[in-house]
Amino acid sequence: MHPSRRLYRRFAAIAAVVLVFLRPAASIAGPPFLTDDPVPVDLGHFETYVFSQWDNAPGAGSTVDGPAVEFNWGFLPNLQFHVVAPFENATVPGMPNAFGFGDTEVGIKYRFVQESAGRPQVGFFPMAEVATGNAARNLGNGQTWYRLPIWIQKSYGGGKWTVDTGGGAAINHAPGQRNYGFGGLLVQRSLGSGLTLGTEIYTQGASAVGTTATTFYNIGGTISPSSQFNILVSLGHSVAGQSHAIGYFGLYYTFPRPASP
Repeated sequence: MHPSRRLYRRFAAIAAVVLVFLRPAASIAGPPFLTDDPVPVDLGHFETYVFSQWDNAPGAGSTVDGPAVEFNWGFLPNLQFHVVAPFENATVPGMPNAFGFGDTEVGIKYRFVQESAGRPQVGFFPMAEVATGNAARNLGNGQTWYRLPIWIQKSYGGGKWTVDTGGGAAINHAPGQRNYGFGGLLVQRSLGSGLTLGTEIYTQGASAVGTTATTFYNIGGTISPSSQFNILVSLGHSVAGQSHAIGYFGLYYTFPRPASP
């Protein structure tokens, strides 16, 4: 059996075991998935993630972000401030292994269409990847670059099913890098008892000179022991283009306590 299939089966088995111990959870996109959502943090609320994510490309090297921290703040109605501060470990063939602070991600999420029975909600989530890492050690891009996506979400079945889709463009003028498009489709199912599972297809164009477009298949989920704390996991692999194995593990906390639905 292929190693990635064994990992998927192990994740499903673990999820089934913990199901009986947990409370209800809502479906959200973004971490641990590549496809994001248009939903900003509630006004006056904060959320934090402590996480690690990794990308291994055989023959080309690997990158591990972590420990990394994501912070989101709902500072106006339908408007969220977003920042990610990562440490990185980069392994590139023929170069020394490098560990240090990476590029800092800063963005604003704005939801400009609210969901109704007949329409999805829609949001714009521009982000700048600020060049705070040391590019000479493969810990950064070397120049600040930008991602400009629009994300769409619609819920079905009383909120048990959630579909997220969308995409946009990345603008990157650093030496050796390229502008490219990206987009994804994510379907999640809330199983009750604090467990939400999802699967996605995500594709992006060639991001650097000498690379090709890549499409990923990813599965993952969220375990919610309480309304304020989540555990997030995903595992994935490329299904077209360059070979990549990817993964995410994170711990999430939100405050103050969300209002009861």
